[in-house]
Amino acid sequence: MNKKGLVLLLFVFTLSFSAFAQHKGLRITEVMVENNSNITDEYGNRSAWIELYNTTRKSMQISTVFITNERVPEGATPDKSKMYVIPLNDKNTKIQHLQQAVFFADGDPWKGTFHANFELKPGQENYIAIYDADGLTKLDEVVVPANLPADNSYARTIEIEDWHKIESNEFDATQWEFRNGSDKNSAITPGINNQVIELNDKIEKFQRLDSAGIMLTLMAMAIVFSALLMLSICFYVFGKINASIARKNKAAAHSGKQSTISEDEIEEDSSEAIAAITMALYQHLNAHDYEDTVLTINKVKRAYSPWSSKIYTLRETPNKH
Repeated sequence: MNKKGLVLLLFVFTLSFSAFAQHKGLRITEVMVENNSNITDEYGNRSAWIELYNTTRKSMQISTVFITNERVPEGATPDKSKMYVIPLNDKNTKIQHLQQAVFFADGDPWKGTFHANFELKPGQENYIAIYDADGLTKLDEVVVPANLPADNSYARTIEIEDWHKIESNEFDATQWEFRNGSDKNSAITPGINNQVIELNDKIEKFQRLDSAGIMLTLMAMAIVFSALLMLSICFYVFGKINASIARKNKAAAHSGKQSTISEDEIEEDSSEAIAAITMALYQHLNAHDYEDTVLTINKVKRAYSPWSSKIYTLRETPNKH
């Protein structure tokens, strides 16, 4: 193998390794098998759905990842033809860090990127797994129990801050639970984090008492106007203090004894004096002579000079003999 081929092979291997490595944090977080009243797809249809979650702290492009409901026997090679491969060239397959993507298991992949080529069957156990771009490396799996009620989801219970610590891709039933959406702890959350952050009781009470936001508006306006009033008072007080200091400095400059001159004895410059000084400065700064721009050229008769005489530049007429 020549050097160029070796470099190309190394480049392809590096790209392949990077593509496989970036999917290691992808996990299945929530599944609904029988969807009668939950979310709809872009066509308005309800079907089973699978939520994938990016547990890493960076964005992840999940195209070329495989999703399947076929359980592969231990030691066997997965059949890629029975898997759904997430297609390329879709910007929505890039999941931001700690974000989710929902896929509909409706058996209609022609509907779009987020429609798998298999269906989940109510009333029986459903196996779901995701494989890396090589089709061999299993990233995560889940076994959905057969007794999952309609419109209930099967969701992971791990805390939000612990998602990035997940390393095992083996299914652990103790990390999963049924959710019926009856309260915050049992919320069904397709497309958002499984752990719903509880609201503050005071915020909920305020929302109840002031649903239209009138009191909130009045409070905000009162805070703004109070701040403006305080600023106006501060500027007024500081202005008075500066004026007092200026008068004292002026008195000290005139007499050299600040304590012997009262404020009444200090004469302010009159407006007439200020106007006269201003006019004098204007006249001084704008005064200049206007020079005549007409040039007169007088013709002066030049004195004779043999240097400029043309006679000396001509040849003499030769004498005839």
